[in-house]
This record gives sequence, structure tokens and C-alpha cells, in this order.
Amino acid sequence: MNTRPRILLAGLYHETHTFVDEITTFADYDILRSEALLARKGDGSTVDGFLEVAETEGWDVVPVVEYSALPSGTTDHAVFEQFWAELETGLRAALKKGGLDGIWLALHGAMVTTESIDPEGELLARIRGAPGAETLPLYAVFDLHATFTAAMAKHANGLVAYRENPHTDARDSAVRSAELLARALREKAEPVMHARNAAILWAPPGTGTADSPMRDLETLARQIEAEDAEIWAVNIIGGYSFSDVPDAGVALSLITTGSAERASAALDRLEALAVELRELGQPKEWDLDAALSEIKTLEGGPYIVVEPADNIGGGAPGDDTAILRGFLRHGIRNTAVAIADAEAVQSFADAAPGDVRTIALGGKGSKLGAGPIEVSATFVSRSDGEFTLEDRNSHLAAMQGVHISMGASVVLEVDGVKILVNSRKTPPFDLGQLRSQGIVPEELTAIGVKAAVAHRRAYDPIAVKSYTVATPGPCTSVLTSLPYRRLRQPVFPIS
Repeated sequence: MNTRPRILLAGLYHETHTFVDEITTFADYDILRSEALLARKGDGSTVDGFLEVAETEGWDVVPVVEYSALPSGTTDHAVFEQFWAELETGLRAALKKGGLDGIWLALHGAMVTTESIDPEGELLARIRGAPGAETLPLYAVFDLHATFTAAMAKHANGLVAYRENPHTDARDSAVRSAELLARALREKAEPVMHARNAAILWAPPGTGTADSPMRDLETLARQIEAEDAEIWAVNIIGGYSFSDVPDAGVALSLITTGSAERASAALDRLEALAVELRELGQPKEWDLDAALSEIKTLEGGPYIVVEPADNIGGGAPGDDTAILRGFLRHGIRNTAVAIADAEAVQSFADAAPGDVRTIALGGKGSKLGAGPIEVSATFVSRSDGEFTLEDRNSHLAAMQGVHISMGASVVLEVDGVKILVNSRKTPPFDLGQLRSQGIVPEELTAIGVKAAVAHRRAYDPIAVKSYTVATPGPCTSVLTSLPYRRLRQPVFPIS
């Protein structure tokens, strides 16, 4: 008779930007089924973190399915329903044949579909509705930039958030959540979750955990854990500001076997601190031309020009041309930018090194950005866009593992600006992206980076100085300019 605990494994991962026009479809999702999930062992992902604990604990893992996609527009609800159909089938089969001792999920937590504003909450509720799963230990890891809801807290025993931004601890957080599942099994404990949504919305650049207010909140969270042994974990959720749903924004949650009164008191302390420090979460950004004018007067490099408004990791298309236009306008040479534009890549499919072609580059993915720029570009090289991450602890590893595909890619040059053009938008979270294409970042004067915070782990160690600049785009830090319709009111700084 098999006495090893049987744990079901599944994952649903998407950060949904509701203010971009695109619909995210099946074609945008990477889908892993059954044994392919177990093959993630060693790839640096959150699933890999779970598998490490499963091996240590001697669990019999029942892998079902994982759907994951890069941040992008609202997901077609049919994708969610198909995911649930596969998960439900696997769940019911596992319960019928051998039973289950627990469930562990890899989530993001900020998904929105064309028919659901809280897919993760709905998912957890559906799992609880399956006969035999009503009281199973249900644990998961999720992103610090999630939209945390009452349904998520109600239907789970232990949802554990990343604690670092950049998300260098995503795999570690998965380990932590799986270890809590192991603790629950060992102690036959049934912890519950309590949550609080603060009336605060912070743009992504304001949620770095090396800075206030997130640093202060994480410090208090660890203090609360140390003070009360019955509180197993405290989550500080920076929230995802580009999702027009009622619960978007800052949230606080905890896992406890203790009283509701002590949980509420802990959440009171955290919420009071978040409100006290809320202004510190408002990012301060340079005027683009002012930043470039200063860079022109400086020696050496590289200087990093960070463009949150086209933050790929936040769901933007990654094809805006504002930084490229700025480099060209100011005559700053020996620079580099990456732009996602499959059409432009194709237009150089038969080019030879040194060929010059005039193209309309970038600016096609969002009407909020700077638009396409016409350039006469010199072809340098092409590749399949495959590379291996240099940093196995980066957020990109947690999302997709260490082997990354940018799709067919070309390197072009325009007036001293190297342009890496990818068919598939790729978050700039690892220097291997540039190095794999023959671009040495340390030798450049300036680099345009389409990110908010997650790039820092890769780029800060090589940067002389970084400039976070204000540009037009869907991931703008000026949240008051976005047309929220469903967000609860009042929420700072919207109202």
C-alpha cells in the first residue's frame, strides 16, 4: 500500500493588462501537461521549487497541467475554461484513484478574462466545489504584483507571495509555500487566511522592496511573524495597477491557526503603515530629454534609461520608440535598445550584413505610445533568439525557466544605436539577452530598458547611473490618466 502523501500539482500564470487592446489567446500560452510539469525540475521556476520540497518530503506528485503566458491584454475566457476542464478532469481522476492529501498551485494572481474579474478566486472556489476536495490542504505561491481578493483568501489555506521586487525569491517563495503544506500535513493543522485591501494603488516603480514603502512593510511583516507563532506567514502585496478590477492595488494577507481577532489586529498595523507611507509609493521620473541631455555631458557608461511606460513585465507591447527617438535626437551613439517587432524582423529575412533598408520600426502595439519610427537601418546579424539566462534567480527564470526564446531576431544599427529586434517580446531581466546577440552591455554608453523594477538585479551592477523616465505608454506611472471604471472608490491617488 502506498503511504506516500499524494499532492496534485498545477499552475495558472498570467498578469493581465486591461488597458491594452489585445486579447490574449491560446496561441499566447505555453501549456505543459502531466510529465512535462515534472520535467521543470532544475529550471529555476516556482514549479521547480515545489518539486524540490516534494522530493525532500517523499511526496507522490500528481502533475496535471500548467498554463502560462507573458504579461499582456485580457485573456479570452475560453482559455480559463479549457484550463479548468483539464484541471478538473485530473483532479477528479486523482481523487477517485488513490485520493489526494493536498493541492499545490503555481499562480500569478493578477489574471483577468473577458468574463471574469477574479479568475484565481473562481479557480480556488471551483476546486473546493469538487467532491472530495472541500477540505484538502490547498497551498500556492503567487506574485507580489497580484490582485488579492476575498475569494482567494476564503478558499485557500496558504497562499504565499514573493517578498522581493525584483522577484529574486520567486523560487524560494515556492519552496516556502510547499514547506507550509508539509507542515500542515505533519501537524494535521488547518490554517486559514485573512486579508485586507488597502485603499492604495501604486504604479510598479513604486513597489521595489529595496525602497520605502515596501521595505518598511516587509520589515513589519517579518516582525509580526516573529511575534506570533500561530501566524505562519504574512504577505505584502504591492498590487497590479494596470488591472481595472475592484480589488486592484495594495493588499495584505496572512496565514494563521490563531484567532481572527489577532489576525485583524496584525492587518490593522500593516494597513496603518501602508496609509502612512502611501506618498512614498508615488514614483518620481525624469523628463526624457532632461535625462538624455545630462547623459551627453557625462563620461563612460553604461547609463541605463528605464522606460516604465513600455514595461514588458507589466504587460506593455515592448515596441515603443520613445527611447530610440531620444538617442537619435540627441545624437547619443554607442547605445542599445530592444524592440519587439516581428514584421521588422521578417523584412530583414534575406538581408546580408551591411545591407541598408528603410522600415517603419516599432510603435504598433499601443496607441498610447510614440508610434512607429521610419529609419534607414543597417543589418548586422540574425539569430533564432534562443538564450540561457545568466541569472537563475531572476524573475524571468521564475516565469519561464532558464531557457528563453525571443523568437527570430535581428540586430540592426542606426546612427550608432544598436537595435535588437525580437519577434517575441522579452522582459529585459537578464544581460544574456543582449550578450547572446553579440551586444556587450558593459561597453555601451547608454541602454534603453523597458521595465519598472525587475531589471535592477541585472542592470544595476553594471550601471554608472540609472534614469527612470516618463514617456507615453500603457504602463504609465501617472495612474490618474488611466480610465478606471471598475476600481473600488476611493483609492489613492485616483480619488
